[in-house]
Amino acid sequence: MVYNVIGTMSGSSLDGLDIVFAELTEIRGQWTYAIKAAETLPYEPEWADRLAGATALSARDYLLLHTAYGHYTGQRILSFIEKNQLDHKIHFIASHGHTTFHLPSDKMTAQLGDGAAITAVTGLPVITDLRALDVALGGQGAPIVPIGEKYLFSGYQYWLNLGGIANISAQTSNGFVAFDICPANQVLNSLVAALNKPYDNGGALAAGGVIDNHLLAQLNGLAYYAAPWPKSLDNDFGTATILPMIHELRISVQGKLRTYAEHIAIQVAHAAKALKSQLPEGTANMLITGGGAFNTFLVQLIQEKLMPLDITVTIPDEQTINYKEALIMALIGALRWRQEENTLSEVTGATRNAINGALWISH
Repeated sequence: MVYNVIGTMSGSSLDGLDIVFAELTEIRGQWTYAIKAAETLPYEPEWADRLAGATALSARDYLLLHTAYGHYTGQRILSFIEKNQLDHKIHFIASHGHTTFHLPSDKMTAQLGDGAAITAVTGLPVITDLRALDVALGGQGAPIVPIGEKYLFSGYQYWLNLGGIANISAQTSNGFVAFDICPANQVLNSLVAALNKPYDNGGALAAGGVIDNHLLAQLNGLAYYAAPWPKSLDNDFGTATILPMIHELRISVQGKLRTYAEHIAIQVAHAAKALKSQLPEGTANMLITGGGAFNTFLVQLIQEKLMPLDITVTIPDEQTINYKEALIMALIGALRWRQEENTLSEVTGATRNAINGALWISH
């Protein structure tokens, strides 16, 4: 069976809306994919500000933003379809939306991007709320990408995504394990914004900075890092906990970037070490994707800290780096369309695997 699916993803780093048109093929339980078109549509400053400030809105204004962002997403998808001449080629859309509130301890998660609005604009079936049932069943609702790593990216022992938040997955003797490690690009991009730059190109600024050991010790001492999995982070951990700690110190932006890059690398190695005891002995391979994979200095730091663990790093092609998560949203949508389980309770801690996703059909 072949499914032509558009998958969308908006990460916590607010760099834009990722859109992928993928051909997903399932034959006797085995899935393959081909990315036919993909694009990141940067957010206009107004939209980046609106999304960043969503959690401070009143209930009324939040719901109005939810609707408006759904129409905005629908219009961006329509433009993508027209640009790539995909009319009448799409079976359905799987839209992750933009995460705002993520409170799994209260069995609640919320993503902006009203599915009814998207299907009203596009005229196509739309699947949204890809985390909600897992959270309702007591799960973390995150990470949800391991289902895609299982079906589409086998052959590795570890999968590391360096997005707004860094998360890791591993295929252990006890099944899949995955959890959020720490904020990543969300914090790095915020720090470099003080220099009027959207990101630290290749990590060059961080490479020229000096580590502040006091700050590094404070960051590594945060209670979250000692907590057992399953566990996940919301955006507030980066913006309300980590960034204020960093801004308290009167050190250069380069010093802050260098210190935080070191922190990310340490926590990635810490997570990998915790998982390694559950993997077969010998050399392991880690696939790194997400925007942080272009930060060559950060990747170098990670590789150096993984060497004692006998873990090597693989950086895939640019398309996979940029669009792996949107591709996996398309797969999660396809599994929902087939009414098959699309989250792994062994990863999220839910009481059972679930078929996540609300389906919106316009006609």
